[in-house]
Amino acid sequence: MSANPNPSLFRPEVGDPVSSFWRRVRQGVRLLRRQADWERFAGESWTESIMTVPLTDREHAKQGRSIGRKVFADGRDKLSVYLKRHYRLPRLHGLLATLFPGRAWSPGLQEWAHLCWAKEHGFPVPRPVAAGQFVGPWGRLQGFLAVEELHGMLPLHEAVPRAARALDPRTFARWKRGLVAELARLSRELHRRHVFHKDLYFCHFYIPEALTRTPPTGWTNRVVMIDLHRLGRHPLTGPWWQIKDLAQLLFSSEVEGVTARDRVRFWKLYRRHWPAGRGPGEWIRPLVKWKWQRYRRHNQRKPSAVPYDQQRSAA
Repeated sequence: MSANPNPSLFRPEVGDPVSSFWRRVRQGVRLLRRQADWERFAGESWTESIMTVPLTDREHAKQGRSIGRKVFADGRDKLSVYLKRHYRLPRLHGLLATLFPGRAWSPGLQEWAHLCWAKEHGFPVPRPVAAGQFVGPWGRLQGFLAVEELHGMLPLHEAVPRAARALDPRTFARWKRGLVAELARLSRELHRRHVFHKDLYFCHFYIPEALTRTPPTGWTNRVVMIDLHRLGRHPLTGPWWQIKDLAQLLFSSEVEGVTARDRVRFWKLYRRHWPAGRGPGEWIRPLVKWKWQRYRRHNQRKPSAVPYDQQRSAA
């Protein structure tokens, strides 16, 4: 996505009125997206404060960007979002945003477009509430994205061990079969469109916490994908990104409760129901294992050698 932030598959809404080029250079320009209920909670002057408003909690900041939870209130009603903000984006992107102000050059607006695309194509994703980029003056670029919080949900690297401890062995085995089938379906439906997540880790799939104690009757659309900022469509280089996605999922599945049998089941289910002649061949499996081993070696070379699930919980 970085080389072309607006391929037609992910094109954001366009049509905002823009000023002349020299006025954009000297004074800047904004490109904004929001849901109908956003201004009710954020206030009419939210554009002036969104990059500086204090977060409520769970703040994490580094290298010119931050993320954290922000709870807005309107009387008794509340809107809880995760607010991603980028304060220092590449000057080149700022200059391009000045030249082409109707395009999404900031990560926040790009992820907004990705989330809208995913929702339109039937993928369970969080609701994007607002996004925008602030361009100029003189090529400066900042941006943000507000995504509604997934209330009462847990990432898989926490949910699977919790279910392993809460459910009896037979129920847990049935629970995993349904979950594995849904993960295989989501991965396959992305990849058969030549679309790749590029961060396909357990921590980027969420399920309702209640399901770790009471198995659902069906898993379809009960697993929500998050962090689609790197999502991209790659018809020509798809096999490489497919290998990477599958290796990331394999590596991150090394948590309590997941067995080799679960991984074999995932592979069999993933390979089903592809269009004729487009399914992954057996040749891809050793390459996925090779990439998985590279992830493992890289993790083991870290000074702390912290297990994957503990790394993601700390982050």
